Amino acid sequence: MIEKLFLGSILLIFWAYFGYPLSLYILGVFKKKVVKKAPFSPVVTLLITAYNEEKRIKEKLDNTFALEYPREKLQILVASDGSTDRTNAIVKDYEKNGIELLAIEDRRGKENAQKEAIKRAKGDVLVFTDVATQLTPEALKEIVSNFADPSVGCVSSEDHVKGKDGKPSGEGLYVRYEMWLRRLESNVNSLVGLSGSFFAARKDVCRDFSDEMQSDFRTVLNSMKFGLRGVSDPKAVGYYLDVSDEKREFDRKVRTVLRGLTVFFRNLKFLNAFRYGVFSYQYFCHKFLRWSVPLMLAITFFSNLFVVGKALPFLVLFIGQFGFYALAVWGWKKRSTSAKVMIKIPTYFLTVNASILVAWWRYLKGQRLLMWTPSRG
Repeated sequence: MIEKLFLGSILLIFWAYFGYPLSLYILGVFKKKVVKKAPFSPVVTLLITAYNEEKRIKEKLDNTFALEYPREKLQILVASDGSTDRTNAIVKDYEKNGIELLAIEDRRGKENAQKEAIKRAKGDVLVFTDVATQLTPEALKEIVSNFADPSVGCVSSEDHVKGKDGKPSGEGLYVRYEMWLRRLESNVNSLVGLSGSFFAARKDVCRDFSDEMQSDFRTVLNSMKFGLRGVSDPKAVGYYLDVSDEKREFDRKVRTVLRGLTVFFRNLKFLNAFRYGVFSYQYFCHKFLRWSVPLMLAITFFSNLFVVGKALPFLVLFIGQFGFYALAVWGWKKRSTSAKVMIKIPTYFLTVNASILVAWWRYLKGQRLLMWTPSRG
C-alpha cells in the first residue's frame, strides 16, 4: 500500500509538470486551433491600475505613449486605487496629452479598481496592464490583432522576466515554462489563466466583472461562458524585473494562489467535461493538480522513508529527493544572485510550493483576499 502511495504521488507530480504538457502536445497534433490574426484596429481602452506608484508611473505613461496604435482609437485610463502619494498628481500632469485619471478614494483592491474603470471604458477591446510592466512598442497592436478571430474572447501577453543582474533567475526559468505551457494550451483549445500584468478582453466578456475574484483567471472563465476562448500571443510581450524583496515576492505568490483557489472553487462547474470538453481537463490539470503538488511532495518524501530499504531504486530516489531539497534550502539561505541555475531552480521550486501550501492553509481557514499590493523591485 505504501509503495502504491509513493508511486502514485510521483506520477501525479510528473503529470502536473510534464505529463499534462505532453498530453497537450499530442492533442495538438490531431486537433490544432490556429488563431486567425489580422490587422485590426477597434477602439481600445488601455486600463492601467496603480497604487502609490509615484516612483514608476511616469516611466509607465511614457512607455504607453510609445505604443504603436492609432491615437484616435486609444483611450488611456489610469485607475488609482486609493493612492496616498503623488501618483494622482503625476497622472494629472499628463491629462493634456489625453490621459484620463480615475481616482478612487478608498482603497478596495485591484479588481475593484478595474471594475470601476470598465464603467468609463469606451473601447470595444479592453487592455489591462500594471505599472511595473514595460511593453514593447508593437505589443498593443499585436495583442489586439487576435480579436480579428471571432472565437477569441481574451488574450494573454507573454511575460519576460530578468534578474537585476541581467542573468536568468529561478522565476525567469519558471515563467518561460509557463509561457511554453500557455502556447500548448492555445494550440489545443484555450488558456486557463492570463498574465495579470498585461492581458486583453472583449468588453462584452467583462460586463459582469467581479471585484471579489482574480481578474486574469476569471476573464478566461467568462470567455468560456460566452463560447469563446483565451489565447496566448508570443508577439505581445511585457517585461518586468524579478522582485528583489524575497518576503514581498513570497507574500505575492501566496496572495495569487489564494485568490486563484477562491475563483476555482466558486467555478467548479467548469469541471463538467460533458459541457466544457477539453477545457475541463485543462482546468483540473493546470490549476487543481498543480496546486496539489505540495501535498504530493510530502507524500512522496515520507512514503519513500518507509520503503527506502526494500530495493535500490527506492534508495536512489530518496537520495535524489534529499539532495534536491538540500540544494534548495542551501540556495534559500545563501540568497546569492551569483548562484548557479542548478541551485536557483530547486530554490524557486521549493519557494513556489511553500507559497502554495501557505495559500491552502489560509484558504481552509476561511481567508479570502481582496486587497492588492503591487510588487516592487
